[in-house]
Amino acid sequence: MLAIVPPLAYMIICLLGVTLRYEDICEPGMTPQYHTPPPLIYAIWHRCLLACAWRFRNGNLHILISRSFDGELIARTVERLGFVAVRGSSSRDGAVGLRNLQRAYYENNYIAITADGPRGPAQKAKPGVTQLAALVDAPVGAVYLHPHRAWTLRSWDGFMIPKPFSKVTVAWTVPAPAEQQAVQSALDRATALAESYTLESK
Repeated sequence: MLAIVPPLAYMIICLLGVTLRYEDICEPGMTPQYHTPPPLIYAIWHRCLLACAWRFRNGNLHILISRSFDGELIARTVERLGFVAVRGSSSRDGAVGLRNLQRAYYENNYIAITADGPRGPAQKAKPGVTQLAALVDAPVGAVYLHPHRAWTLRSWDGFMIPKPFSKVTVAWTVPAPAEQQAVQSALDRATALAESYTLESK
């Protein structure tokens, strides 16, 4: 499985990704931060991961991935897309994962964390991202990616698989302080911004 699944998943993501069209929208006072110098911390919802994989490929983005066998499959896949897997978990070995992310931040890297991962509840920010932000004394950026056409799985997170040739709205909100409720609010605003724009575009 380790030899077969990662290259196959990578190929599928590439075939889908080249058909997608991304459009950025921002809150007032905010701009897309693709070229903002690191280090930076971003929070996303778990359901957006597939749309994120193509949009942020080859950006040297460091992401937290568990040490489980499933995590190894994911790590080998995303590394082909130019991400850097930081091993650890927000649940079983949270302290290890947090230290590894802290080290990556101090080494001047971009950091992304699924705020509601790995098991939910969906779209409810957990303490991990704010703990990291507090450790390094940094704000948290919130980003939400919403495909205009997608298959939504019956998983805990309502995982979204963009349909080929779909447009994907990328919503950016003003970075939040290292407080759990502030990060929750920023992600909620990003979600509402992307979803409302999608409806207006139809």
